[in-house]
Amino acid sequence: MVLWQVPSTIHHPDGLKYRLYYGDSEGNCLVRYDNERGKGDHRHGIDGEQPYRFTDVDALVADFLADIKRIRGE
Repeated sequence: MVLWQVPSTIHHPDGLKYRLYYGDSEGNCLVRYDNERGKGDHRHGIDGEQPYRFTDVDALVADFLADIKRIRGE
């Protein structure tokens, strides 16, 4: 998990830039949340890429950890 506090801009209106990544031992991405410039908030997963509705850091981390639990079958 990497989260940066940045100045509020059109690309990062919440003043936050983030990248949360979970992968396997072979380097395959199993789930990733990020707010890449030009794409905005979105989630990458085994089922493809979808927009993500960012509300706050606590919800972002909770959603990411819930995805990891789901992937691990917990």
